[in-house]
Amino acid sequence: MARPVRFNIHPKQADIHDNIALSDPPNGINGEGYFATSLESIIALGRKNSIWPLPFATSCCGIEFMATMAPTYDMSRFGSERMAFTPRQCDLLMVMGTIAKKMGPIVRQVYMQMAEPRWVMAVGACASSGGIFDTYSVLQGIDQVVPVDVYVPGCPPRPEAIIDGFMRIQDLVGKESLRRRNSEHYKALMGSYGIQ
Repeated sequence: MARPVRFNIHPKQADIHDNIALSDPPNGINGEGYFATSLESIIALGRKNSIWPLPFATSCCGIEFMATMAPTYDMSRFGSERMAFTPRQCDLLMVMGTIAKKMGPIVRQVYMQMAEPRWVMAVGACASSGGIFDTYSVLQGIDQVVPVDVYVPGCPPRPEAIIDGFMRIQDLVGKESLRRRNSEHYKALMGSYGIQ
């Protein structure tokens, strides 16, 4: 006779396990034994839950990112398990820390080596606006060299803020049309940065 499975859960934590929600399926037609939806929504769902970040960390925001990937905060539970340090395999460029003007062309080169579709997240005050370093040698925001999708404020931002920024990227990825990258607006945006 099989014994019932019992979990060692503290009584105060029992309600946490009752409130677990699964990801919502895309809009579609549900019938007995089948589910029909658009190809675009399935691709968006797959992209949204399998983002491969490329961390470009130069200073203290990189340390906070390490804490974000560590077991306490565990950003991999959002589908970003695989950190890749090669731009050809990544689709999210996470720039963290102070970017000197000499590094601007390198950030741009890394961005150009990434395959489409690609997104950019500026983490921290330095990557977003130069931070406290209003000097001749520091780039006053990476949006001067590459287009930025999400800005994460803070000096340095806490891991919760980085995770919130990542979730905003997931929202963008999930709602983006497959045809957006071929639109005239997107081509004009890339043209304004001198990117083909």
